[in-house]
Amino acid sequence: MVDQQIGFSLWLDFIERDHLQKEFGRMIEEGIINGATSNPSIFAASIETSPAYTAQLDTLQNHSAKAKYEALAKEDIRTAAKKLKPLYDAGNDGFVSIEVDPFLCDDTEATIEEGRRLYREIGMENVMIKVPATEAGYEAMKQLMSEGQHVNATLIFSPMQALKCLEAMQEGLKIYQASGTKSVRGVLSVFVSRFDRLLDASLLERGIEPGRVGIMNAAKIYNLVESKQNPSIRTLFASTGVKGDAYSADYYIKELMAPHSVNTAPLATIEAFVENPDHRTKLPIDDAAIEAFFARVENSGIDMSEVYDSLLQEGLKAFKEAFATLLAHLE
Repeated sequence: MVDQQIGFSLWLDFIERDHLQKEFGRMIEEGIINGATSNPSIFAASIETSPAYTAQLDTLQNHSAKAKYEALAKEDIRTAAKKLKPLYDAGNDGFVSIEVDPFLCDDTEATIEEGRRLYREIGMENVMIKVPATEAGYEAMKQLMSEGQHVNATLIFSPMQALKCLEAMQEGLKIYQASGTKSVRGVLSVFVSRFDRLLDASLLERGIEPGRVGIMNAAKIYNLVESKQNPSIRTLFASTGVKGDAYSADYYIKELMAPHSVNTAPLATIEAFVENPDHRTKLPIDDAAIEAFFARVENSGIDMSEVYDSLLQEGLKAFKEAFATLLAHLE
């Protein structure tokens, strides 16, 4: 649940048309969420399995697969944005994000053009354009923010990625604020649980507590973001769903409770948190403690630079594969 006293926001990492028309509004009204996020995998799962899209698809038979996808996605994002707009107008987040085509992750100009177009065609001010944290993406983030668009930098695994996103966003904001009038926001989506799914077994063999690498890495990036003291840019903790029963379903919400932050989580994760909420802050964690933890991890033989690169490549690949499967389904 949202906690405005400490500046903690909870966004729903799920978009599906029936849910938008039914439960989504209730979750907003009850103060459970104050934003939403989407990605290619989420849309693929929704569009491929839900009958709620059949009627609109029947009107799009002569369109390309990508045009069909965009028509469906823009309608859903516009619906979510309208329901969230009162929060946005009140200064209580109210954002919903849509990601650019994952196959554009290495093309700066195409990312900028698609981000502009999606923002314009959806026609809602409270939409965030989601851009992967790649070399091409950093310049796109800067340009879009300089034009007054809210940006969600996604697929962040390493502190170096986070730093490059921060620099790009700050430069874009500086350009916009010189002449722009509205308040522009940026979030850095730091992926969390994938670290632990990858490393837990190896850490147990080495006598190191599992379930902490994702949290400590997120804490390190959170400290980096907060050190810049920019109220317009926040850390967003993503990939916070738990697979399996190693941890409680809301583990990555409670362990990352922090001022001036966002946690975007799947529906089941949020439901578990609502059943037993705990708003005691867990961050910040002292930098020295974080460095000591990672020194122990590195000394055990785990190369974090390799882990960062592996997880980024896996993430990019997963989004591309989900998008390709969705387009094939829509052909």
